[in-house]
Amino acid sequence: MKAVLKISNLNTSKDINAVKSAIISNEGIMACQISKSTGDVNIVYDQYFTSIDEIIESIENAGYIVI
Repeated sequence: MKAVLKISNLNTSKDINAVKSAIISNEGIMACQISKSTGDVNIVYDQYFTSIDEIIESIENAGYIVI
């Protein structure tokens, strides 16, 4: 599955690394690309192992806002 999420509070490379770590902590993540300028996060994942809701929850638990 592919998903594009928008995160509102990506300001520094530290934020990008924290979000990426939160995303890849989920089993089944195959690819993750984050754009600091747009706040877009492109994720490719195996829905057998995780869901988009679990991915969003892990991002929000790291302190970021998914729009």
